[in-house]
Amino acid sequence: MTRPDLYISADVETDGPIPGPGQFSMLSFGLAVAGRFDGDRFEAIDATGDPALTHYAELRPISDRFDPAAVAVSGLDRERLRAEGADPAEAMTAAAAWVKATAGRARPVLVAYPATFDWLWLAWYFGAYAANPFGFSGGLDIKTLYQARARVVWGDAVKRRMPRKLHSGLPHTHNALDDAVEQAALFANIWTWDGSWS
Repeated sequence: MTRPDLYISADVETDGPIPGPGQFSMLSFGLAVAGRFDGDRFEAIDATGDPALTHYAELRPISDRFDPAAVAVSGLDRERLRAEGADPAEAMTAAAAWVKATAGRARPVLVAYPATFDWLWLAWYFGAYAANPFGFSGGLDIKTLYQARARVVWGDAVKRRMPRKLHSGLPHTHNALDDAVEQAALFANIWTWDGSWS
């Protein structure tokens, strides 16, 4: 029997463009269940307000280097995180355990907008501090999914040009958990979209 997919929306907030010691740090991440697909039927899952369907962590920085503009986007306080942020190994181990427990027998697939950024950070942190529950290639880019469904050029595959009915109606706050939930709904709406623009 084919394993179903469990799609988990991810969002990260960072203090720079690339991860690693001597580079930059992931300050927070959020994960939210978005849907399940068994090869025939897609089931959208609304994680809004359900703590069992979400996971969030704020991490202690791993480097002294940071870009003030990047930190300003999230509004997170690096000094507070130095004192109160989770140890990265503990945070990533807990996240991996949550993904595995939540997926059960399904294959967990990370979805993000854009996955190229969020996957980079999460894969690096999982690789450095824990086993990656998504494997080495278990990611799906929401922007690419939209481009393929809408049949638009890459530059037009942006949220502001998407039909309004695809948007979740939730705000994009730059809180990693809020944004993971918002993008989970966007993913489900794109997956089930009939292609009409009105």
